[in-house]
Formats: sequence, C-alpha cells, structure tokens
Amino acid sequence: MMNPMKNALLALGLTLSMALTLSAGSALAEGVKLPERDWSFNGMFGTFDRGSQQRGFQVYKEVCASCHSLRLLAYRNLAGIGMSADQIKAVAAEFEVTDGPNAEGAMYTRPARPSDRFAAPFANDNAARTANNGALPPDLSLMAKARKGGADYLHALLTGYKEAPPEGVTLSEGMQYNTYFAGNQIAMAAPFADSAVEYADGTKATKDQIATDISTFLAWAAEPELEERKRLGIKVLLFLIVLTAMLYAVKRQVWKDLH
Repeated sequence: MMNPMKNALLALGLTLSMALTLSAGSALAEGVKLPERDWSFNGMFGTFDRGSQQRGFQVYKEVCASCHSLRLLAYRNLAGIGMSADQIKAVAAEFEVTDGPNAEGAMYTRPARPSDRFAAPFANDNAARTANNGALPPDLSLMAKARKGGADYLHALLTGYKEAPPEGVTLSEGMQYNTYFAGNQIAMAAPFADSAVEYADGTKATKDQIATDISTFLAWAAEPELEERKRLGIKVLLFLIVLTAMLYAVKRQVWKDLH
C-alpha cells in the first residue's frame, strides 16, 4: 500500500495536471465562437497541403522563430513537408547548436545537422522573458493540440487583433486587444500584416494566407504522423470489411443445409 505522503503527492500531481489541461483548453475568450475553416487535413481522407506546409515553415523561420521554439521537432522531420535531404541540410546549417564536451572538456557551438532539434531562440526562459518584457513566448511544437479548436483557433487568434479595444475596455500596459484570446488581452503584438513575407513560390502573402499557412504548418508539427495514421486506419477498415464479408460467406456455406 502507498503511504499517506505518497497518496498526497499523487493527488497533488493529478490536480496540477488537470489544472494545466484546463488552462490549455480554455485559451479561447468566453462567449466567442470560432470560425470553422475547411482544412485540407480534416476528415478521414484529409491530407496536408504540401505547398501550405512549406509556406508555413517559411513564415515560422522568418517571423516566429525569433521568439518561439519548436523544441520537439528535428530538422530531419521537415522531410514530412516535402523538403529534400539537401534542402534540410541547408536549413539546419543556418543555425548553431551547443555540443560537447570536446577532448578538452569544453562545450562548443557548431552548425546544426538534420538530426538536431530546432535551435531555440533563447538560451533559457529568463533570457526569453527579458527580451519580451516579462512575457514567456510559448513553445509551438504542440500548440495546435494544446488549444481547443486546433488550427481554427490558431488562425482566428492570428487574425483576431484589433487596432483599438471596444469602447469601455481598457488595456493593460503593453497588451494588445484580440477578439479570440482569453480575456481579450494578449502580450504578443500582431505578428504580421499583408506582405509580411515574400513567399518563395510566388503566392500572394495576405494576412489571411499567412495565418492559414502557419496554422497548417503548426497542425502538422503537432501531429506529423497524422497522414500515416489515417492511411493505416483506412487499411484496417478495408481489412475488416473484407474479413466480415468472408466470414459471412463461410457462415452461409456452413449452415446452408440447415435452412
């Protein structure tokens, strides 16, 4: 049997876990309905739009990566958005990571390799807070799963900024008004406007398009195995249908003389 102290610690852990889960799922402002979008990856047969994924990665690299990390992704995972091995090597080489110790026992920096996880923009949380007026930019690896509404929420949040709050609403210092964020006050300034990036594939970079692409990329980052899981599910479903038909045929053959 567990002693009372262990029981108390377990209960505390469960309580904290539930609190964190509720906090993650309640990031949407009360009484606000999210606009539902028709994402290509929705539904049983849905797949990610490779062009949108790659544009979303460009947005992350050029806009978001200066503040937000993707600590659960390695550069080699970018093969999942259609990037070649040479492209991945070139992307990784743009960043430096800490490695070591070397033969002298010292740590050193080197260009990142495809096997390395995405380089973080700050050395630690304190450095991140210092650079962002006390606010800690969240890691984006699982953001599409951590927020109720997923990609719908991300797109709505990124396009939900208002230049001025409604009449009667006073913003705290350094805060921005956002229609969809809980409490309607968010520390992050509007991350982009029209033409904030120049897409490599020539797509017109409107604010809505940018929000769509980065939301698609982050949905993939949170579930890079989504397409594979759907393909497996379809195969299992087809197998069960064929197996059921075969069993029914066998049953009819075995029992036909008794009917």
